[in-house]
Amino acid sequence: MSDAEPICFLTDATACGVRLDRLVAEKVEGISRSRVAALIKEGAIRVDGRVVKPSQVLAGGEEVVVTVPEARPVEAVAQDLPLSFLHVDDDLAVLNKASGMVVHPGAGHEDGTLVNALLHYFGPLSTIGGEQRPGIVHRLDKETSGCLVVARNDVTHAALSAQFAGRETEKIYYAVVQGVPQPRAGRIENHLARNPGNRVQMAVVAADKGRHAVTDYEVVHAGAHWSLVRCHLHTGRTHQIRVHLKSLGHPLLGDEVYARPVRQLVRVPRLMLHAWRLGFTHPRSGQRLVWEAPLTAEFAPFLPAGFQPGG
Repeated sequence: MSDAEPICFLTDATACGVRLDRLVAEKVEGISRSRVAALIKEGAIRVDGRVVKPSQVLAGGEEVVVTVPEARPVEAVAQDLPLSFLHVDDDLAVLNKASGMVVHPGAGHEDGTLVNALLHYFGPLSTIGGEQRPGIVHRLDKETSGCLVVARNDVTHAALSAQFAGRETEKIYYAVVQGVPQPRAGRIENHLARNPGNRVQMAVVAADKGRHAVTDYEVVHAGAHWSLVRCHLHTGRTHQIRVHLKSLGHPLLGDEVYARPVRQLVRVPRLMLHAWRLGFTHPRSGQRLVWEAPLTAEFAPFLPAGFQPGG
């Protein structure tokens, strides 16, 4: 797609009451809702020839014109941004990523990312991930906080990637979900793939259509309308915890992609998901290392008195 090839469509009755950014993200393959919002703000998406807001609610019968600019290479540049380190050595670094920080540059996020900050702190990193993802062995979603390891050289990157692929890492997350799952502990095992009806989402699919995904979960503490859940990931699929807990009927609080907010019952300022523990074998020393990132302040209202995450 380019500036010379606008995408035009007429909305129908099914669009009545739907936000513009949501509808365009569903209809135009390959661009996320956040990217759609950025295009609307740039005037690249118009309704009946007018520039509107991403939150514009449609009535049906409008002409929507989407002009997607030519993709251009994004070169990651060093930026002095705050980072919280749990560990640093010559081969790798383990960070406590802040909620709201994008991991690597891409469409709609050309700077201000974790990669930009890492280049400022360390200079050259591993090259296996490419120019836009130097050092990035695995990802956390933008709104997810917690433990993340990055590689400072290619040998370390390859070794860590093999551990992630071979399920040799330990990954434990905490989440706050709507309602109380029943049973209060169990294993979720199925297959995940991109949702064909909404490219922003992942979905549970047939075994021959997606990738195997396994999550063990346990309700640690519960209120009238929410639960604090500990999740042990055995695989690392995109949005795995978010989709798995939604499949039980208990989506994460603050999840704007998979859940409708419970505004009157539970209010949260962010997606309530935190990568608490990350364990792996150091590629150089062979020592088994385990790192834990303290739960952020947003989790405090959902913790029982005297709570210890490992308890």
